[in-house]
Amino acid sequence: MMGKYRRVIPGWAVLRGYRRAWLAGDLVAGVTVAAYLVPQVMAYATIAGLPPVTGLWAAFPALIVYALLGSSRSLSMGPEATTALMTLVAIKPLAAGHPVQYARLASTLALITGLMALAAWLLRLGFFADLLSRPVLVGYLAGVALIMIGDQLQRATGVPVRGQLFFAQVGSFARGLGQVKPAVLALSVSIVAFLLLLRWRWPRLPGPLLAALLATAVVAALHPGGISVVGPVPARLPTVGLPTLDPGVLRELLLPAFTVLVVGFSDDVVTARSFADRDEEILANRELLALGVANAGASLVHGFPVSSSGTRTAIAITAGRKTQVYSLATAASVVVVLLVARPVLSRFPTAALAGIVIFAALHLIDVEAFRRLLAFRRTELGIAVAAGLGVLAFDILYGVLVAIALSVADLLVRVARPHDAIQGIVPGLAGMHDVDDYPDAQTIPGLVVYRYDAPLCFANAEDFRRRALAAADRPPGPLRWFVLNVEANVEVDFTALEAMETLRDDITGRGATFALARVKQDLLARLQAFGLAGKIGPELLFPTLPTAVQAYRDRTKDLPADHQGP
Repeated sequence: MMGKYRRVIPGWAVLRGYRRAWLAGDLVAGVTVAAYLVPQVMAYATIAGLPPVTGLWAAFPALIVYALLGSSRSLSMGPEATTALMTLVAIKPLAAGHPVQYARLASTLALITGLMALAAWLLRLGFFADLLSRPVLVGYLAGVALIMIGDQLQRATGVPVRGQLFFAQVGSFARGLGQVKPAVLALSVSIVAFLLLLRWRWPRLPGPLLAALLATAVVAALHPGGISVVGPVPARLPTVGLPTLDPGVLRELLLPAFTVLVVGFSDDVVTARSFADRDEEILANRELLALGVANAGASLVHGFPVSSSGTRTAIAITAGRKTQVYSLATAASVVVVLLVARPVLSRFPTAALAGIVIFAALHLIDVEAFRRLLAFRRTELGIAVAAGLGVLAFDILYGVLVAIALSVADLLVRVARPHDAIQGIVPGLAGMHDVDDYPDAQTIPGLVVYRYDAPLCFANAEDFRRRALAAADRPPGPLRWFVLNVEANVEVDFTALEAMETLRDDITGRGATFALARVKQDLLARLQAFGLAGKIGPELLFPTLPTAVQAYRDRTKDLPADHQGP
């Protein structure tokens, strides 16, 4: 029975076997994360264009759902900057300035995102977690960070900012610099500086909470002019109900929901894996389920799409979390805040919230990752920069598609033009090795052993055939045998097997023997289904390189000495 609970609702199994010794760590971690989460998710709600309290509403079901369904002991689920900004970009043009319609569209977007995640879970599409490569993610997040900063320029300075895209906003801001409100600018800059100081010297402190409380106290005491505050917070928990679904609106939100899902799910799995314990297995399909139900829950309470937070996850680990019960403690803390702390929340300066958002945006720009990409390979750095520029130039939704296209293109380029090798014998070193790597490597006269280091597919089939023929022409003397080492060709498609068949015909047309070495069962099954295994002959399909080389020597031992191997 316990195994059944663990498979269906892992968190329930944890609760059934919960130990009293874990409680202190989980409670401390839960309250600590809540101290960070409350002002943070309120700021993220403003990014999404919604009232700050909406962030708390969306966080509550996400925390509970992930504690029950998630596969990570540490991950903190809830509103996050990236998905909040994607919400703004998706629904602002559709809402036409109507707050009620805006809120309905936000919750509808969360519902569609959740349903898509649940459909992907049913189809077991968790492997798409690796869709975005690391360089693309680095560039994409940097672009998102700049968009977040651009979107907060008006709240942080008081300068009216117009435009939907980043470059238009920056241009509008530059033209209106003369309208800066000194008090607003001083408050937002002070908040950013304060948070940077805390992260540098006292990273365990709940910086956003301290910053928000300090800003509230300063504004309440000094009453500086021009600084607006959050305003009244509803004296209740959110009502529960599904948004009204308009077929026309649903069609408009399908692409935005898909991009929110791709980014949110990728961030979820990357964060969970980054913070996983050694004995912990992060199940991508399980994360799809948790993300789907969490977004559906956010929709029910009139929230907006949610994802995971690396910052809150790190805080939970630092605070000593033992299990996902800490998320339940965080959720309980959110309820207490909603019911008790409304007077304080209503006095939060919006400039302080803007400062918290800008601080979060700066955290997304991984300067060290850009430096490492530059040192590793300039093409990888170029991909990162292109992903960031794609987000800035085409807005965040289409920027996601650009990022995915770059990831796929990068993969295809590397698969289409991989490393290859002619292999020879190195004195004093077992096995056969790339002759270009070892100056003293010796090929066996009359024998070419060739390796193509990639799965064979339509993208590299012609390149494989051309380079294999070039390898056959490279050694001096007549070619007796051509042995294709297929250890790296773990996957083949129809186009690739046609190229291999053409290669065999070219080799045998010269009067030489074509053979395969290190043939695995999966590849053998494909060769047999295609009909190529029969043409080559079972006696020329070798399980290892030594058996192929020995067969060559045995069958050419009666040839003149200059055609035999050493």
